[in-house]
Amino acid sequence: MLKKFFPAVRGYGWQSLGASFMIILEGVLEIMIPFYMTKLINEGIDVSVPNINIIIKYGALMLLMAVFALITGALCARLAAVAGTGFAMNLRNMLFTKVQDFSFANVDKFSSASIVTRLTTDVTNIQNLYTMLIRMTVRNFIIMITAFVFAVAVNKRLALVFAVTIPLLAIVMFSIVLIAHPFFEKMLKKLDLMNARVQENLIAIRVVKAFVKGEDEKVSFNESALALKKAQVAAERIVIWNNPLSQLIFYAAMVAVCFFGGQLIVGGKMKVGDLSGFLAYIGQILASVMMLSMVFVSFIITRASQKRIAEVLDEKIDINDDEADPVLEVADGSVEFENVDFSYSKNPDNLTLSGVNFSVRSGETIGIIGGTGSAKTTLVQLIPRLYEVLDGSVRVGGHDVREYKLHTLRDQVAMVLQTNLLFSGTIEDNLRWGNENATQEEIEKACRAACAHNFIMSFPNGYQTDLGQGGVNVSGGQKQRLCIARALLKSPKVVILDDSTSACDTATDASIRKALRTELRGTTTFIIAQRIASVMDADRVMVLDDGKLVAFDTPVRLLETNDIYREVYESQMKGGEEE
Repeated sequence: MLKKFFPAVRGYGWQSLGASFMIILEGVLEIMIPFYMTKLINEGIDVSVPNINIIIKYGALMLLMAVFALITGALCARLAAVAGTGFAMNLRNMLFTKVQDFSFANVDKFSSASIVTRLTTDVTNIQNLYTMLIRMTVRNFIIMITAFVFAVAVNKRLALVFAVTIPLLAIVMFSIVLIAHPFFEKMLKKLDLMNARVQENLIAIRVVKAFVKGEDEKVSFNESALALKKAQVAAERIVIWNNPLSQLIFYAAMVAVCFFGGQLIVGGKMKVGDLSGFLAYIGQILASVMMLSMVFVSFIITRASQKRIAEVLDEKIDINDDEADPVLEVADGSVEFENVDFSYSKNPDNLTLSGVNFSVRSGETIGIIGGTGSAKTTLVQLIPRLYEVLDGSVRVGGHDVREYKLHTLRDQVAMVLQTNLLFSGTIEDNLRWGNENATQEEIEKACRAACAHNFIMSFPNGYQTDLGQGGVNVSGGQKQRLCIARALLKSPKVVILDDSTSACDTATDASIRKALRTELRGTTTFIIAQRIASVMDADRVMVLDDGKLVAFDTPVRLLETNDIYREVYESQMKGGEEE
């Protein structure tokens, strides 16, 4: 699984290799210190007449090696930190780039809170693991092998203690790994739920305050936080056994070495210096094994994070530029649906749209009405290919939407969605999403058409007014008008207004429709509306019912021939006349 993350190392390979090289040097230097300590004791102290020159010589060498080990260790830490943070940055970019390529169907598969957790907590977990791999794994593996060779060279019989201790440490390590993994998967799911609760609360903070539900939300958050705490404690409760059990085995081995080594010294078969060196080597070996076990435990802890990130990276994007020679220009705004079936679940037995057929000429204004759940929004989302049809075809400008390069198609189809989304920054910054090269005159013209210019100029900073996160500084109706202006700046071939004036009063709605008839002359316009007045000026009106197109005609004819349209008309227009 880790090989999926190798591209994230790009640009930081030499730091990673440099850190590994420095840590190898540090390990070699640490191994040499017990070697010279053995010589110092055997040749300088454990003799009939202590040799001060030998003591100074080997003592100076040990001190010099300790200094160099400190320097190489510091350099390794520096390089590993740079490599780890660079790796995390690249991995986050890989994830975010993949998410940006998602279709709506792909986005629907992952919750936004889960994606945020993957981009933050999960990436941080893998970053820590990567840093441990280039620092601890290489170092401790080298120390373990080299120290074992030196220990065997000192005394082969005493080295048999490793035949017992290392398998025991391995059993402890793998047991903890296997038991802990499911608990960490559960913990990350609880973290997703808590993040979702926070995100939902912050987005809907005004609703929470309006309904005085702050205390209830506190209780809900506490429940989510408590569930996360319990899951984390359950996982950590298993992992914490790693250190005490490893240390128990470690100290038992030290006691065994002291006992058997002492007997060898008493029997004259081993020198004191050799035992001291052997104890240092066994300490290094077992400490290295313990550190490697921590790396493996960390690997298992982050395995859930690895899996969650791999899910995003491996997600198959169901809408992309498949054509080898895609169409790069939308000729006009004509739209045709031919026997279109669509299902969010991609199940032909559970269709959201069924057998939809219609043809719209370029420049027509088309109204769309229907009850809640009649698939009005679903229908228009197929035009810019935000979703893929299950069967049939959708044509724009005479070509199947699957023949276009996605950027070409979507750049010529402007949508104002039901949910009016604005971004942090100024009003002008948000409007330039429609056309980043628009002149101030073009921006003001689009805003006048959307009846937004007057309220923008009422702000002290005008078009430079900061909207705050999500446009919190403007009302719902003002958001809608800004979104309409942003769409107009694209100068598209097709404009889709999905109930985009629902938060505006009737007078503003009428003014916007009047202005749009002028500004969008020659542009194909689809207007989804709940108000019958919003579609009465349309050239033709679609009537949807339960995912089927039941009528498509002029407003006048529909009033005579279609019961659904007539019922909506009478409930809204006649009620107003009686009042």
